[in-house]
Parts: sequence; structure tokens; C-alpha cells
Amino acid sequence: MPYIANTEDDRRRMLERIGVGSVDELFEVIPPSIRLNRPLAVPPALSEPELVRHVRELAGCNDVAGICFLGAGAYDHFIPAVVDELASRNEFYTAYTPYQPEASQGSLQAFFEFQSLICDLTGMEVANASLYDGATAAAEATLMALSVTKRYGKVLISSTVHPHVRAVVRTYLQHLEPELVEVPASGGVTDVDALADAVDDQTAAVLVQHPNFFGALEPVTAVGEAAHRAGALFIVAYDPISLGILKRPGDYGADIAVAEGQPLGIPLQYGGPYLGLLSCRRAYVRRMPGRLVGATLDRDGRRCFVLTLQTREQHIRRQKATSNICTNQGLLALRATIYLAALGPQGLREAALGCVRNAHRLAELLADEGLAELAFPHAPFFKEFALRIPGADVPALVRQMRRAGIHAGVPLGRYDPALGDCLLVAVTEKRTDEELHRYVAAFRAALRGRGGAVS
Repeated sequence: MPYIANTEDDRRRMLERIGVGSVDELFEVIPPSIRLNRPLAVPPALSEPELVRHVRELAGCNDVAGICFLGAGAYDHFIPAVVDELASRNEFYTAYTPYQPEASQGSLQAFFEFQSLICDLTGMEVANASLYDGATAAAEATLMALSVTKRYGKVLISSTVHPHVRAVVRTYLQHLEPELVEVPASGGVTDVDALADAVDDQTAAVLVQHPNFFGALEPVTAVGEAAHRAGALFIVAYDPISLGILKRPGDYGADIAVAEGQPLGIPLQYGGPYLGLLSCRRAYVRRMPGRLVGATLDRDGRRCFVLTLQTREQHIRRQKATSNICTNQGLLALRATIYLAALGPQGLREAALGCVRNAHRLAELLADEGLAELAFPHAPFFKEFALRIPGADVPALVRQMRRAGIHAGVPLGRYDPALGDCLLVAVTEKRTDEELHRYVAAFRAALRGRGGAVS
């Protein structure tokens, strides 16, 4: 719909219609002290060529060059060209919530395929049609566990879960009855003995991340057994790419599996939008948040797709809504669907193996030169690992490497002062051997203070 500014005559007639004499009278309930008593500081209008030139100048200020070794929840994975090509088709790109199935068969089928692929990926029996992001998916899974178990004493969450995810779960629970209890770590992974001591018959759920925030592989079988012995649900936050080689959550006893779907064909983009994945066992399907797309037959016997089990606040049963989720990340779910279909099981396995090889290769190169050591040497890792650099100013090292064209990683001191000399490094299948050696060279130069001291 084109934008047409209201004329003075338009404004006058609107004010007359509602029975006020002026805009000031309309807003007289707003105290004068907080009103803006001047025109907005908007610059004069630009012609189209001037506007294009201005936007290009602004875009030129973005500094996006550099080899990416950043991680901590967002990763630089390869995205096949087919993902952009199909996801940018206008049938999908402009699609909205498919309330009318007769007019939305394409979108509904895409979501149905998405759900099916997520079930295959995780080994779970049912998946919803996506959530906002990985952190809110974890929080929604926690609320879902409370609804299933009817236990309101506490929820256990490992301290090795991403700090942002823990913060979102804590926010969701802060005005509810259950206590959120953080289980300590030992050697970079969840302390299973501490968890076993903390879980009891009032525990609704145990939430761990595998691989965890530090990239380390958790003892998920032992964690799941401890949760189930106490009758609690076992929630796992996973890395979708890792399931190319690691056991699926459903295969080691998870009740609910959640993830950030960004690695599945979604580019890095200043924090989002991203994609929340949630799947669970069939027994809990009626407690699942959001929406579920189902396949059925129409009156002529043709296969078709509909929204089902949508107990949301917008619908008739809104007083029994399982969640306040009122939309989904449909376009991002479509990208994940295309990505998984394009790679297939073998392609996903190759991507995962590429991550493992590259991450371990870089860790070995740094260790061989004596530049750094693994912060958690006894914890196996997937594509991400924590480096300990004794005596280094890690943020300064990162800045120095950035000047050499390398995004070196995420300083862990911002999350835990005890890890102030640690750097979280992610290495995906995209990184070449030449890039790994460039990283080592830049790391060595930064430690020696070339071009800028690193104390």
C-alpha cells in the first residue's frame, strides 16, 4: 500500500470527526514537560539519486571483512546457493500466517516438510512449525515441562548452557513458582554428581546443552538417567550441524529437544532474526507451544495441509493456550528446510566432519607452537573450544587480530571473570587450511605485540 501523507484538510476533518479542536487538545493528557515542543530534527528530503548515494555511503561504513572464527551461538557455515534462490521466491518471501489453508497450501506444505525434517534430525516424534529463536525455544520447553509434570518446585539448568539462554529461561520463570537452579560444571561439562544431588521429586525438568557453550560434549546419557530417575523431563539444547555425526537427542532419551536453527542455511546478520527449533515425544504433543501443521485429505480425497493443535491466545481456546507464541519464523524455517533437503544425511555428515577436523586441527597448531592451551583439556569438543592464554589481555588480543583481518573468537571474561584469560574459538567446515595457518600467524604476532602490545 503506498504511503500518502495526510494533508492539513485531512487532519482537520479527522479532528472534527472525533470532536476535538486541535492536535494539542487531543494530546492534552500528556504532561507538557515531556512533550516535544519543536519539529523533529529530520533533514530535508533527498532526490532518488541523492538517497541512493547516501545509503551506499552508509553501507560503506560497515566493516565486514575478515575470516570468521566467532561462535557462541551464531556460526559461519556454508549456505548452498539453492537456499537463497528458493527462499527468495515471492510466494514464500511475502507469505504471512497461513490462517486460510485453502489459500496457503504452499506455505503449509513447506512447514509440514520442515517439521518432518526436524523429527528426522532429532529422532523425536513430533516438531512444531518453529519458534522465535533458540533461547526462547529453551524457555518454552521449560514451561512445557512444568505443564507436563505438574511440578512447580524447581527446574535445573546446567551452568554450561549458553549464558544468554540461561538469562532468557530465568526471565520466563522469574514471576512463576519454580526456582531455577544452576548445576555447577566440572572440567567444562556438567557435574553429574552435583546434578544427581540436586534433582528430586519436585524437579520439573533438567536442561543441558550438547555440545555446550564451551563446545564440549556433555555426558548426556548420565544426565538423562539422573533426570528420569527423579521423574523429571530431560531437555536438550543441541547444535543442528553436530547431529551429522553425534547421536540424536531422541536416541539418548531426551524428552524435548530445542536448538537455534541459524546454522541451517541462515546467514550471520547482526543478531537475527533467527529460528527456534522444538521437538518432543508424541505423548507431550498437546503441551507443545506454537503451531503444528498436519496432513489430511480433502473431500475429493486429495492430500492437503492444515493448521492443527493451535491452542494459542488468538483462537477459541485461548484460555487454555499453551503459549503466547503468536507467529513463527516461517521464512527462516523455509531456509532450514531447503538447506536440510539440499545436503541430505550425507551432506550434513560431511559438514559436521569438516567442523571437527578443522577445529581440532587449529587447536593442535596452537598447542604445538605453545601459544595457548585448551581450557578444558579432558572434555571432547565438536567445532568450538575454549583456549586459555595465561597472562594475555584477551580483548586486546582479539582487537589486534581483527586488525590482521581475523575475527579471533569471543572473550569469555565477559561471561565469567574466572575465565578472563580464555577465548572461545569456533571453526566451521568453511575454514581452509590456509586460513587456519593465518590464524596461528596472527595469534603469534598479537601475543608478541607486533603493531600493538598485548600484555
